[in-house]
Amino acid sequence: MDVTDIGNKEEGKVWHRKPAANIYIYIYIYIYIINNIMSHAKTVRFLHVAFDTTGDSFLAGDHHGNIYVFDLSRNRFRLVQKTGQACTALAFSLRRTTEFLVALADYTIKCFDKDTKQLVSWMRGHEGAVSSISVHSSGRYAITTSLDMAQLWDLDTFQRKRKLNIRQAVGIQRVFFLPLSNTILSCFSDDSIFAWESDTLFCKYQLPVPDCGPQISYKAFAVTRDGKSLAAGGRSNLLHLWCLDSKQLIRVIQMPTQVRTVRQLEFLPDSFDGGASQTLGVLSQDGVMRFINIHTCKLLFHMGSHEDAISTVTVSPNGRHVVATMDNGSINVYRVQSLTQELNQPPPSKVAVVSGGGAVHLSHLKVQVRSEVVQRQAKRLGRRTHGKTLRPPAVCTAEDKENELPAGLNKKRLVALLKEFGEYPAKYRMFVWRSLLRLPENHAAYSSLTDKGLHSAYLTMHDKYPIKSHKLQRGLQRVLSALAHWAAIFGEVEYLPLVAFPFVKLFQNNPMLCFEVVASVIVNWGQHWFEYFPNPPLNILSMAENVLAHHDKELLQHLVDCGITSQLYVWPLLETLFSEVLTRDEWLKLFDNIFSNHPSFLLMACVAYITCCREPLLRCSQKQDFEYFFHHRNNLDLGAMIKEAYRLTGGTPADIHPRNMLSDMTPLTEGQYPVFNHYPEFIVEYQSREREKIRLQELEYLRERQEVSALRTDFVRRQAEEEAYFAQQELLQKAEEQRRNILAQEEEKLTEQRSKLTAMKRELKVKELQLLDATKRRFLKHQQDLRASQVQRLDQEISRKMDLRERETAAAVQDLEVRQMELEAQRRRLEQVTDCFDPLTFSPSTHTHTQALEESLAEACQLDLESHWQREVAQRLQQVDAEQERKREKLKELHRQTLAEEGRLADTMRDVAGRKVSQPRT
Repeated sequence: MDVTDIGNKEEGKVWHRKPAANIYIYIYIYIYIINNIMSHAKTVRFLHVAFDTTGDSFLAGDHHGNIYVFDLSRNRFRLVQKTGQACTALAFSLRRTTEFLVALADYTIKCFDKDTKQLVSWMRGHEGAVSSISVHSSGRYAITTSLDMAQLWDLDTFQRKRKLNIRQAVGIQRVFFLPLSNTILSCFSDDSIFAWESDTLFCKYQLPVPDCGPQISYKAFAVTRDGKSLAAGGRSNLLHLWCLDSKQLIRVIQMPTQVRTVRQLEFLPDSFDGGASQTLGVLSQDGVMRFINIHTCKLLFHMGSHEDAISTVTVSPNGRHVVATMDNGSINVYRVQSLTQELNQPPPSKVAVVSGGGAVHLSHLKVQVRSEVVQRQAKRLGRRTHGKTLRPPAVCTAEDKENELPAGLNKKRLVALLKEFGEYPAKYRMFVWRSLLRLPENHAAYSSLTDKGLHSAYLTMHDKYPIKSHKLQRGLQRVLSALAHWAAIFGEVEYLPLVAFPFVKLFQNNPMLCFEVVASVIVNWGQHWFEYFPNPPLNILSMAENVLAHHDKELLQHLVDCGITSQLYVWPLLETLFSEVLTRDEWLKLFDNIFSNHPSFLLMACVAYITCCREPLLRCSQKQDFEYFFHHRNNLDLGAMIKEAYRLTGGTPADIHPRNMLSDMTPLTEGQYPVFNHYPEFIVEYQSREREKIRLQELEYLRERQEVSALRTDFVRRQAEEEAYFAQQELLQKAEEQRRNILAQEEEKLTEQRSKLTAMKRELKVKELQLLDATKRRFLKHQQDLRASQVQRLDQEISRKMDLRERETAAAVQDLEVRQMELEAQRRRLEQVTDCFDPLTFSPSTHTHTQALEESLAEACQLDLESHWQREVAQRLQQVDAEQERKREKLKELHRQTLAEEGRLADTMRDVAGRKVSQPRT
C-alpha cells in the first residue's frame, strides 16, 4: 500500500512507485497539516468524491473547502479550487468536461473550471444543505437535492427550470436521473418512490409501497446502468430489488446479521453485461462494504473493517476503480480487477440470505406488494384546438356508428369534405389525423418503451442516414428505438427509417404521437409487409401488379419486356411512403386521402402513380432509368393521381381488389400497445443473433484496432521520444562545449580581475598603512604637545610659586631684620636702665620699669619664635624646591624615553612597508 500525504502541496504525484498487480488497495491519500503556532499536527478530512465520465479522474473535497483533482491515468494530483468552506456534494460529469459543480455549506452551488480555476456560475435557491447532485447522462441538466426541496438546473444557462417542493411532514431522501432516459426518480422518507417526466415534471408512475412486513425506511438507493433495476435499503438488513419496467418488487435480499442499517448502495458496472449490473455493494453501519451478486446472493468480497471504517464509496463509470472515503478522513483507492473475478452467475429465488458461500432461502419472509400502480395522465402541450363539431344525425345507423370518431367527428362527413376541397385544413390536419387513426395516447406504455433507452440497432444510425438537424436525428432514433423495443422485427428492418422519417419531421414536437402514428401505419397500411422478411412483401407487390395488369396491360407489358419487376416500380413507393417522389404539400394531401380510406387505398395510390406517369415510363428502357424515376420527384399532377386512385378503387374487380385481401383499419388499443408478430420470428431471431455476433465482432475488431492503434501510437511516440532524446543529447553536448568555452573565458577574466583586485588591495593596504602612520604621527605629536603644555604649565606654576616664596622670604627677612633691630634697640635700652639703677633699690618706679622689661622680654621671646618659624618655612621651601627639581628631572627622563620609543616605532613601520612592497604579485 502506497501512502500519499499531500499536506500543503498544490500538485504532485499520487503514488511514488507503481503498485503491483495483485495489490487491491494501492493508494492511501490524506492531508496532514502541521500548525506551527500550536506546534501540533492536524489531519484535514476528505468529505466527498466524484468521478468524471471517463472514470480515470476524480474530484475530492475536504472540510476546509479545498478541491483536488486526482488523475489516476497520469499519476498526478492538483489543487484546483479553495472555496473556504466545507463542501456537501460534488459532481464532475458535466457536458463541458473541465467544469464541475460543488455544493457548499452556505446552501449554494458553484460551478468552477478545473483548468482555469475560474468561477463559472453561482446558483442559489436552497434553504438547507444540498445532500446530492445528479447530472443527466447528456451532461446538460442537473438536480440538486436538500431535505425540503429539489431543483432542476439547465447547465448551459445555469438557470433553474423546475422546483419540487414537498410537505414539511415528508422529507426528501434523494432525487436523481435514471440512466439513458429523461425520467427523474424521487424517493421520500415515507418509502414512496415516484417517477417524473423531466421536461414537464408530470408523474409517470409510482412504485407500490409494501403494505405488510417490516418497514425498511429507505435511505440508500442504486440504479443499474440500463435504468431497469432499482435497489433500495434502509434501517433493516433487507434489500428491495425493483423492476422499473414492470413497476414491481421482484426480489427481497436479506443481508447477514452483522448488517443492521444500510447506509449506501452502489452497483458495480461490468463491461459485458449490457448495463444490467449483477454486483451490488452494500455499505452498512459497521463501516464495511459487502459486494454481493443479486442473482445468486453470494458474498463476493468486502472492503473496510471495524478499525478502518468506510464513510462513503464512489464507483467509477468504467468500473475499474472504487474510491472510499474513510471515517478518519483519508481516501482509499481500490482496483476492482484485483478484487473479484466472479460475475454473471445464474439468479436464485427472490428471497435469500446473504452468506459467505451461498444463498440460504427464507421461507418465512413474505412481503406482499400491491399490483396497482399510481399513474397520472400527462397534460397535452400547446394550445387547445377550437373547431366546429359535426353533429351526427338524430338516428344513427350501424354504418354511422362505424364512422363515428373521437371528439364528435364523423368519418363519412370528413371524407365528403376531403373530396370537395382535396385536403384537410392545415390548421386542423393533425387533429383530424389523430381522430381518423383513433390514437390512444398511451403515455405509460410509450414511457415504458422510451425508458429502455436507444436500441442497439440504431446507435450508429447517423452513419447510414445522416441528418443535418440533431433534433430530428435524436427524434428519429427515439421513435425507431421504441418501435424496436415494441417488436423485435423493427430492429432488423432496413427501410424503417424511410417509413418513419416523414412522420418524425411532422410530429417532431410530440414524439409519442409520432410513434403511435407510425405504429398505426405499420399495423394497418403495412399489413403483410413482413411475412416474407427479409425479402420485400411479394404478396402485396403481386396485388399491385394484378391491379396494374387489369387497368393498363400495355404499360405492364412494357415493364416486363424491360425486365422491371414490381420490386422496382412498386416497392420504392411503399418503403418510402411516397416521400421521395412528392413534395411536402403533395405528401400531406395524399395522406389526407390515405388515412381517410381503407388500407388498400395505399396500393391503389401506387398503381395510380404508375399509370399517371405511363408516358415517361414507356419511353424508358434501361433499368437505371427506372430506378432513378421511382426514387426522385417527377412532373406529376397530384390531383389527377388521387382521382385515378379513387377510380381504380371503384373500378377494380373484387377477385383482385386488395380490399378483399387486407383487413379494415384496426386502431391501437388503449392501455397497452398490441403484440405485433406478423413476421417470421426464426429469421428475425437469427438475424438478431447474427447482428449481435457481428456487433460483438465489430467491438472486438474495434478493440483490437484500438490496441493496434495504441501500440502504433506508442511506437511512434517512443520513436519520436528517442529521436528527440538523441537530438537533445547532441544539443546538450554542443551546449556543454559552448559552456566550457565560456567557462574558460570567464576563468581568464576572473584571473585578470583577481590580479587587478590584488593590486588594488595592495595599493589600498599601502595607503592604509600610510594613513595609519600619519594618524599615529599626529597622535604622537598631539601627545607630545599635550605633555609639553603640561610641563610648561608645571614650570609656570613652579616659577610662580618660587617667585611667591622669594617674595614671602624677602618680606619675612625684612620683618626679621626690623624685629632684630627693634630687639637690639630694646636690649640696649635695658642695658642702659640696668646700669642706671641699683639692683637693691626698689621703688614703684622701679616696679614699673620691671614690668616694662618683662614685656620686652616676652616680645623678644615672641620674636625668637617667629624667627624659628621663618627658618622652618625656609627649610620647607627648600624641600619643595628639591622635590620640584626631582620631578623636573623625571619628566625630562620620560620625555627622552618617549622620543626613543617614537624613533623605534617609526623604524618598525618603515621596515614593514618595505617588506610588503618587496613581496611578488600572486
